[in-house]
Amino acid sequence: MEIVTLKINDKEIQVPKGTTVLEAARSIGIKIPSLCYLKDVNKCSACRICVVEVGSKLIASCSLEAEEGMVVKTNTPAVREVRRMVVELLLSNHKRECTTCIRNENCELQSCAKELNVREIKYEGERISKPLDLSSTSIVRDAEKCILCGRCISTCSDVQTVYAIGFAKRGFNTKVEAPYDKGIGNTVCINCGQCIMACPVGALSEKNNVDDVWKVLGERDKYVIVQTAPAVRVALGEEFGIKIGSRVTGKMVSALRNLGFYKVFDTDFAADLTIMEEGTELLSRLEREENLPLMTSCCPGWIKFVEHFYPEMLNNLSTCKSPHEMEGALIKTYFAEMMGIDAKKIVVVSIMPCVAKKFERQRQELSNNDMQDVDYVLTTRELAQMIKEAGIDFVNLEDEDFDNPLGESTGASVIFGATGGVAEAALRTIYEITGDKELDNIDFEVVRGINGIRIAEIELQNGKKVTAAVAHGLGNARELLRIVKSGEMKIDFIEVMACPGGCVTGGGQPILNSNDLAIINAKCERAGAIYEEDKEMPIRKSHKNPYILKVYKEFLGKPNGYLSHELLHTHYVKRDKF
Repeated sequence: MEIVTLKINDKEIQVPKGTTVLEAARSIGIKIPSLCYLKDVNKCSACRICVVEVGSKLIASCSLEAEEGMVVKTNTPAVREVRRMVVELLLSNHKRECTTCIRNENCELQSCAKELNVREIKYEGERISKPLDLSSTSIVRDAEKCILCGRCISTCSDVQTVYAIGFAKRGFNTKVEAPYDKGIGNTVCINCGQCIMACPVGALSEKNNVDDVWKVLGERDKYVIVQTAPAVRVALGEEFGIKIGSRVTGKMVSALRNLGFYKVFDTDFAADLTIMEEGTELLSRLEREENLPLMTSCCPGWIKFVEHFYPEMLNNLSTCKSPHEMEGALIKTYFAEMMGIDAKKIVVVSIMPCVAKKFERQRQELSNNDMQDVDYVLTTRELAQMIKEAGIDFVNLEDEDFDNPLGESTGASVIFGATGGVAEAALRTIYEITGDKELDNIDFEVVRGINGIRIAEIELQNGKKVTAAVAHGLGNARELLRIVKSGEMKIDFIEVMACPGGCVTGGGQPILNSNDLAIINAKCERAGAIYEEDKEMPIRKSHKNPYILKVYKEFLGKPNGYLSHELLHTHYVKRDKF
């Protein structure tokens, strides 16, 4: 590796060739403000707030590579003046409603203004009123807050390869919009919400359903039941100042009870159910040698991606509903019958790390007897908002346990929150249900990690070999499908999570600013906490969950049986590009 030596503020440092001046400065504790820069995603030098002085020139440090003998100044009067002017110009044309903005106190433009001591706006831009884009079931776009940094565009096109948004027009008329300005809900947008995570301001946010849930919680004739996804427990604490990657499962359950929910169930239960259904489905397809590879259906962003871009592969998708939809179906049938409750009086609320679940919730293919399995979806951020509104001291809550029977889970279901988790849970089960022998080691390390594509092979006890492939981020999924369609490799089972890192970094999780993302690997921190919880669970295999066995014995009959298909399976539809 070639090393270059340079000076930053008279301090001599050495960095690998190819390192940007911005990265070099941050490596020695010098913070250079930035807005358009997003590590590994966007460094287009658009905002110019990261300028540094090199010789007599002011140059954007996010795209300037360090060179041998370079002398850099990051704190000269000229540098400070230009940075402040850039922020003032951005604010002059910005919808300044900071106190009521969804990103108040977590806005990078706001932070830059504070750090650069901007106390007045010397300029007044010609702001044009633009209506909110409310066309999506999941995402709200406020063009008046957009600062044209391009981070959302780079994420959508370069990481996710969806291309639902882009720059339009030129000069002062430049704006970010969906093709033909149709509204993002009328495009190929797969609702992953990664654009929200990339946005430094409040131009993008989830469609908020907090008021809807408060309203039903206040209706005395309703039984409002909540369920939580595995990735929520390793991120919710961050909204209350708890260290990233901390598990707050017990506090989360306690908070939900304090909010007034009738029952607090764990979506992990239905993740175990998914493995029973999907694992059996895989074995059946292997036996018949049809519609292979089987592609997982847990991620609604991935499902919509296939419906738009690969409709010829719809039959490869598992027919299983996603776990929270399965749980909702059981709550309104099995649980309602057990408790003697009219299913029409039950309201199911899902707490998800994902904004695509808001779209999935209202799909017509997921209704039973004119009832949706799930009535409302809240993100991790929305749950935190409710807890704060209620005045609950989250940090000091005592731990509590989920309610049963739909709250008992295994380690296999917990790892659904990380990329590779569904595949690992499936491999644990399909090996053991094809014979009498138990696995010596149930930790399939080969499918873990953050490499874009991972592949593993396992020989089942019936002699069949299964090749499983895992991808996260839809750019990687596209490459994996290319491998499959070209015949380069025979793959039997594919797990895809639309969000890079899986659900732990889903579009509904706490938003980290670009400075934090430059030094913290949220994927690894949150996934590490999930694997810790898996190791501590007394049962780590889905088919060993006693409550799962009980549900099949008392209600469903058998995996992939008639009633299971009626309640827990679905179908998909080809979607046009526009």
